[in-house]
Amino acid sequence: MYVDEAHSIGALGKTGRGACEYWGVPHKDVDILMGTFTKSFASCGGYIAADQQTINTLRAASYSSCYDSTMSPVSVQQTLTALRLIMGEDGTTNGKDRIEALQRNSIYFRSRLKERGFLVYGNYDSPVIPVILYSPMKVASFSHLCLERKLAVVVVGYPATELLLARARFCMSASHTIEDLEFAIEQMDSIADKIMIRYNRPLPVPQLTCS
Repeated sequence: MYVDEAHSIGALGKTGRGACEYWGVPHKDVDILMGTFTKSFASCGGYIAADQQTINTLRAASYSSCYDSTMSPVSVQQTLTALRLIMGEDGTTNGKDRIEALQRNSIYFRSRLKERGFLVYGNYDSPVIPVILYSPMKVASFSHLCLERKLAVVVVGYPATELLLARARFCMSASHTIEDLEFAIEQMDSIADKIMIRYNRPLPVPQLTCS
């Protein structure tokens, strides 16, 4: 069992421990855990967690281990500091508060997109929010229109996706405010009117509250 935690470590689960904590799967049931330090930890590099024999084999045979440069000391320190903050070892609730804020923002933004008629993939509280564009011809137009409106969005198309499942990917942050998210929704409404990317009927707007 190999689990890629690139988008889940530090973001999913009650204490930010990733996909295993989120789904209630004991870590002992997973043979290899892989993740990155470039997202939740705001650093660079990544990690492989496995039994000692697997780690020894990777150290001896992996190209990145043999030929790449190591992480710089400042990047290592950044990663360690972020880990301690997430685990609450800094003596504050800063890490816990950020995980909760990230979850609230993710649920809020995803719900608002669905209300507006956008087709959204993924779990309801995932901080990675794919909006389906379908047509490959709309990908470049969507990207340019977002740039004009000061929205930072990743667009993904074939061959990274199936030919007719091109999408945009929004990545939530704990530092986003409700005002930030509403601004993005307004811009998405404007873009959708131009290139017709609303594939669902807009839903009635429920009373959403975020504290």
